[in-house]
Amino acid sequence: MRRVVITGMGVKSALGNTVKELCDNIENSVSAIRFMPEWDKYPDLRSRVAAPCQLSAEEIRSIPRNSRRSMSRMGFFATLAAERALDDSGIDRDYLSSGNVGCIVGSTTGSPSEILGTMTHIITEETFADLSPMQVFKCFAHTAGMNVASHLNLTGYTAASSAACASSLQALGLAADMIAMGRQKAILCGGAEEVDISVTASFDALYVASTHFNDRPELASRPFHRDRDGLVCGGGAGILMLEEYEHARKRGARIYGEVKGYSTCSNGAHISQSNEEAMCRCLEQALSEAKFSPADIDYVNAHATSTLHGDTVETAALNRIFAGKAPMSSFKGLLGHTLGASGSIELVVCLEMMRRGLLYPTHNLDDIADDCRYDGHITEIREAKINTLVKNCFAFGGINAVLVCEKNIKG
Repeated sequence: MRRVVITGMGVKSALGNTVKELCDNIENSVSAIRFMPEWDKYPDLRSRVAAPCQLSAEEIRSIPRNSRRSMSRMGFFATLAAERALDDSGIDRDYLSSGNVGCIVGSTTGSPSEILGTMTHIITEETFADLSPMQVFKCFAHTAGMNVASHLNLTGYTAASSAACASSLQALGLAADMIAMGRQKAILCGGAEEVDISVTASFDALYVASTHFNDRPELASRPFHRDRDGLVCGGGAGILMLEEYEHARKRGARIYGEVKGYSTCSNGAHISQSNEEAMCRCLEQALSEAKFSPADIDYVNAHATSTLHGDTVETAALNRIFAGKAPMSSFKGLLGHTLGASGSIELVVCLEMMRRGLLYPTHNLDDIADDCRYDGHITEIREAKINTLVKNCFAFGGINAVLVCEKNIKG
């Protein structure tokens, strides 16, 4: 099995369009979460907060019209992040059409705003006749990956993972497996999402969206907190270039870290309730593949969406595996929950945090809930040497995913 390393990172986020800008804002406790006055026309919607990612006219024009015609906001986010990851990796663009470079980009659904707009138009106008022929490409479940691959002329393995909040981490894991098996030399992979009222309304209907902090949006997402009351939807994209180690070494690429272990599994028990046993099994399998013990891990980035049940069960699993000893935090207090993009965006932050020698805290965690007690909670930013990390994603549908990375490349 070939070794897999990370050689490029790109983001399009509610807290910045570069990795530096994103992490600088996290270091300075800048919140992306805001009240959404444009949702006032829906009086029955209880949750009115989100962390939307903005898209400027300049960014839209930076992509040739031939490519952008089929792009939704989600497609733009993924493509912009992929461009940045590609540039960061230093891989020659002419090599993208060699068949050796693939693309795996996940999302929860196709563009929710385009799907809602299409359905609304059909119902109110009672016709299909004047729909844009490009509309279907924006609504496809694989719209993000499809647009990235087409825009960059990628001719290698192309796929789209769709497993709710685990989508982008599954994309990374699948990419690592493909490279390890020798089927590709490199793969652009990650996830993208966009904020839309239909998404928040779906979580609102499930009673897992935050509703108590509409007047104080910066406090709405509060993982592990005694007063947490639900998640806050966010948007953006995180794309990473995964590459076969010898291929990266021979071209003199900068390496951010090595993918050492990965696991994904279903809890097989409940479609919406997190399951401690399945989380533990996923963590144990990823650590085993990495040949690490829990004591070898310097940092855990929790999924921790700020839901009552999810945070409690994840804490229980982490206590069982790490006995509270591995430092642990979540970035969702500032970023919100970027759903299918959360795994890749948050992994980018983890790798940059590792490079900077810092541990970022869980924002808004000034009163830890009794059912979320864990000795390794990070509540203040501090310096630390981080060589190994674990990234968790535990999704609706009972889908779990865990990725293990190491900074120091040996050999």
